[in-house]
Amino acid sequence: MSTSHHRALDLRRLWTSLQREHAGGNRRYSSRGPRLLKALRPPGEPEATGLAALGQACVHVETRVKRQVRSIRLYAQPALLGTVCLLAAACAGDGHPPAEPLFSGNPADFTWTLPTGWTPPSVPADNPMSPAKVELGRRLFYDTRLSGNGGFSCASCHRQEFGFADARNIPVGSTGEPHPRNSMGIANSAWLTLFNWADPLTPSLEQQALVPMFGDRPVELGLKGQEAALLDRIRAVSLYRTLFAASFAGQPDPVTVPNLTRALAAFERTVIAIDSPYDRAQRGQAGAMSAAAVRGEQLFSSAELACAQCHPAPFFTTAAELVGTGGATGTTFANNGLYNVGGDGSYPTGNRGLIDRTGQPDDMGKFRVPSLRNLAFTFPYMHDGSISTLDEVVEHYARGGRVIVTGPNAGDGRLSPRKDPRIRAHTLTTQDKGDLVAFLRSLSDSALVTAPRFANPGPTR
Repeated sequence: MSTSHHRALDLRRLWTSLQREHAGGNRRYSSRGPRLLKALRPPGEPEATGLAALGQACVHVETRVKRQVRSIRLYAQPALLGTVCLLAAACAGDGHPPAEPLFSGNPADFTWTLPTGWTPPSVPADNPMSPAKVELGRRLFYDTRLSGNGGFSCASCHRQEFGFADARNIPVGSTGEPHPRNSMGIANSAWLTLFNWADPLTPSLEQQALVPMFGDRPVELGLKGQEAALLDRIRAVSLYRTLFAASFAGQPDPVTVPNLTRALAAFERTVIAIDSPYDRAQRGQAGAMSAAAVRGEQLFSSAELACAQCHPAPFFTTAAELVGTGGATGTTFANNGLYNVGGDGSYPTGNRGLIDRTGQPDDMGKFRVPSLRNLAFTFPYMHDGSISTLDEVVEHYARGGRVIVTGPNAGDGRLSPRKDPRIRAHTLTTQDKGDLVAFLRSLSDSALVTAPRFANPGPTR
């Protein structure tokens, strides 16, 4: 057996090992990436680092060994590498069957990696998960080709380092138009039953993706009327053609807007963050939560504060459902006394909540009850980003509403006739407030902002 053949088999074993570690949730795979790159590096080439170099080296090795090995069939979980090297391209035209791509389009090759007690989310029957589809969605999520002017992507308003929010009180779209509402984080959206701040009608992540792409009130990605140009841009990219074909096998032209949104939704469903200190404590890990956080959890769950009525575990929102448990119950939209413009419970014009959809006066100021997970990263807070810190959030609820003394939005939210009756004043000590903040912070999973499987994979060509 040739040296090249041995090297190919060693590479295959190494890759398989890395895949197994990743699928099992073992973060050791990230430290082994450099070893894989070293194994792949062409002889005589200087050392290189990074995922792009890894992809280039992979193609180089396949080119060298293809005459000894008919194909190197390597499968990877969609998040193992940021750069997909499609070995089929390296084998084209040499008379041998093409090697299979690194990302399988077979739904049977996709597995959810979840802690004990967590059931996989529901997935639409017409959009089964697959490694290729998730990788396709990740690349589309970060690609500025998905905007009318080529300058914005989904990640422009949903940045990993901020828990897939954007750290601004209100975002701006691709044309510079400001938005009235704070960017929501997308973590754990696979279990959500509602996807926007004040929209009860969008039924799925697939449908939700159409709003920023083609909506014009406000303009976000600015693609309205540019559907054909968008698809032409995507079809022009070799890697996209391959990933679409793998993800939607059997379709004569898989590069379509519905398939694009299916891929985005598939990636978003994998953005899962359920390994916070709170989660580890729930699994029995001693010392996972600080003493202050434990006290804060007791306050949060107490009958007096009743925070859990609107923010029940495990998602800490009534707008999500853990399959097989019947889901959370309670009000999914609520007015929390943030405004009382004019003393009649009104909210600022242009951002009045559910009433703008339903026309029902009782829906004034009602917004979706957000998840409290990952609040350490998704500041600022509230639907309009008007509260900057968790300390201020706790203070707002301790008062039972916000008081704005001057300006066009002046009013006493504590007295709002539209406020949810569960929002009422509480007497809390300084320690109580600090403990509540500690508990809220304990709901944040730090892997969300660092995990390579969620990160920008780099340019797609």
